[in-house]
Amino acid sequence: MGFLKNDPPAAPASTRLRGQAAEDLALTYLRGAGLALVARNYRTAGRGGGEIDLIMREPGGTLVFVEVRSRALPQFGGAAASIGATKRRRIVFAARCYLMRLPSPPPCRFDAVLIEGGQVQWLRAAFDAEGA
Repeated sequence: MGFLKNDPPAAPASTRLRGQAAEDLALTYLRGAGLALVARNYRTAGRGGGEIDLIMREPGGTLVFVEVRSRALPQFGGAAASIGATKRRRIVFAARCYLMRLPSPPPCRFDAVLIEGGQVQWLRAAFDAEGA
């Protein structure tokens, strides 16, 4: 996938590796709960676009857009507090772009998988499109 001239600079390798490890852990956790992977790191183009860490499907067909957040320490509100309004808007924007590609969008929701100190917490319906 090519990057546009206006894309932000890439994160340092160590940050990317930590993020990928957190996504791997979240993916394993969600698969263990019966969800199937549809897409990983879905991105929209350009500045102000969004990214969805994981797009999963529940056995009943619900499409789940998952934001994965990891923090070593719970300082500053922890992983959950790091999903601010701007981040939620970008995730919702990316989800809408993704859903526009489908002939008939299924039911969907926005979840978060929080990883703090090696503990995984899955928040179903962590936020909704109207609040973003």
